[in-house]
Amino acid sequence: MGMRLILLGGSGAGKGTQATRLSQRLSLPTLSTGDLIREAMTTDSTAHSGASEALAELANQAKPYVEKGELVPDPLMIGFIRQRLQQPDMAQGWILEGYPRTAFQAEELDFLLEELGQGVDQALWLDVSREVLVERSLARSRSDDDLAVVQRRIDNLEEFTKPLQDYYGYKKRLLMVDGSQSADVVEQQIVDQLTAVAS
Repeated sequence: MGMRLILLGGSGAGKGTQATRLSQRLSLPTLSTGDLIREAMTTDSTAHSGASEALAELANQAKPYVEKGELVPDPLMIGFIRQRLQQPDMAQGWILEGYPRTAFQAEELDFLLEELGQGVDQALWLDVSREVLVERSLARSRSDDDLAVVQRRIDNLEEFTKPLQDYYGYKKRLLMVDGSQSADVVEQQIVDQLTAVAS
């Protein structure tokens, strides 16, 4: 069954892990904006087809923001997503991870989906305390994860992303999940909630 899901929560809440698991469990392709940007930043833009060329150009513009731990500007983000959602594997449903991060982006996404004849079924919020987010982000210790960058990401989350709970809550599209539990438990709770909503 085709579903269009959004995974929300802080950096270190487990969005990537759950996106991978749910993708396999529900047979849905994943669109991770972080991966999309990282991938586009590392590929050689000269050896690309039209769509990838556009992605590589967007990646070049996004690079300075990513390196500082800042949010990538909205026009760039929606550009990435527009390119990806128009690819054929996305037609029957998808899991969107790492976007939207602000209420403005959520509105932009709604406009884009309307244009593509699609819509969001559910927004899943992985709820994790600030302490756990910091701890997990530092444990992952990618090169861009020093404490100052991690703290800034979490501050950004508090300021910009929390209003998404209201945005999707108002539309009756929000499912809250305790993301501090083990990945197995979180996955099962998400599937249980989706089943309950669908029935």
